[in-house]
Amino acid sequence: MTDQTAIAAPDAADVRRRIFAIVGASSGNLVEWFDFYVYSFCALYFAPAFFPSGNTTTQLLNTAGVFAAGFLMRPIGGWFFGRLADRHGRRTAMMISVFMMCGGSLVIAVLPTYAQIGALAPALLLVARLFQGLSVGGEYGTSATYMSEVALRGRRGFFASFQYVTLIGGQLCALLVLVILQQALSSEELKAWGWRVPFVVGALAALVSLYLRKSLDETTTEETRRRREAGTLRGLWQHRGAFLTVVGFTAGGSLIFYTFTTYMQKYLVNTAGMHAKTASNVMTGALFAYMVMQPLFGALSDRIGRRKSMLLFAFFAVLGTVPLLHALASVTSPVAAFVLVTIALAIVSFYTSISGLIKAEMFPPEVRAIGVGLSYAVGNAIFGGSAEYVALWLKQAGSESMFYWYVTAMCALAGIVSLRMRDPSAEGYLRHEP
Repeated sequence: MTDQTAIAAPDAADVRRRIFAIVGASSGNLVEWFDFYVYSFCALYFAPAFFPSGNTTTQLLNTAGVFAAGFLMRPIGGWFFGRLADRHGRRTAMMISVFMMCGGSLVIAVLPTYAQIGALAPALLLVARLFQGLSVGGEYGTSATYMSEVALRGRRGFFASFQYVTLIGGQLCALLVLVILQQALSSEELKAWGWRVPFVVGALAALVSLYLRKSLDETTTEETRRRREAGTLRGLWQHRGAFLTVVGFTAGGSLIFYTFTTYMQKYLVNTAGMHAKTASNVMTGALFAYMVMQPLFGALSDRIGRRKSMLLFAFFAVLGTVPLLHALASVTSPVAAFVLVTIALAIVSFYTSISGLIKAEMFPPEVRAIGVGLSYAVGNAIFGGSAEYVALWLKQAGSESMFYWYVTAMCALAGIVSLRMRDPSAEGYLRHEP
């Protein structure tokens, strides 16, 4: 099945194959992001095991530093798996990436603590996290490319939005596992050994995903994979304008995404003073609502175009970020917190619902995976991965509100970049051209 078939009217069998391909790719995407985000959500409990000295903010700052370090591997993962996907096929790259994520999760699950092996414990945690960062750096580009290529033409926004349905679903599942453990175990048990359980679950789920991905159809042609520029930096250089555009709007999009998802749980606890269990419940509800929004906003982009969706994202993000974060800093009601976070995530949905697709539509097939993966990884590693660290560092320095304006400024940059870009959805770029 190639993207050329999307040009002609698809028959019922073709539609079923494409839906199965979306489901298969999405299942692996969900597992990848579950494994990656379990680290962030469980940090409140395992931080003392690896960084025993200091106050809560210092411990979280250390774990956030390791979290950010995982992001630094993403550009390498984006390049390596992008090249692999463009030269050897999307399916091969997706299978290898999920296998690597399985290994990283398993290592963290059995890792000795600082009390057992001293400074070697946080060092090994960092190594495992770098391994996961390499894996997820490849997962985003290859899965975004694959799902964009199998989506039905004219409905690409709707179908490709399921990448973020499963990405958010991975976060939600990670948070749900934590909520269940919080109900079943005491805080002392969670800090002693309970935090390891989600990593074991993630490693086992990755093996199931590996099996499912073996049955996926390949979307690239032999001719495309054999092109001289396929998967090369030289070939990508010919599309450097698209590369820089993607880096530009990824900077703001990733930063605000991580602000209102992975960091928000800590923000509600560490800044608003909310109980950890209450904050987890609030974020579980907000992430579920966020997940449901993605196909709706993706379908909207099919009607109004990707560029307009990006401009709406930037406009509302610039207007709403500072007021929303100020309101959340002093929130006392869980219901009010849920409403505020959900409003913020609705704004982010203009971007995330089409995040992978708009990138894929800007590159031709022979450099599509490396173009999507590497450009996204660069912007995401610098701005998205550092979101928690910057926020906690500014809080420790007594200037927490500066972080609000930092997020706003980067979203304004995304708006400027989007204003200058062409609308790829209007040009039908996503085709296998001879």
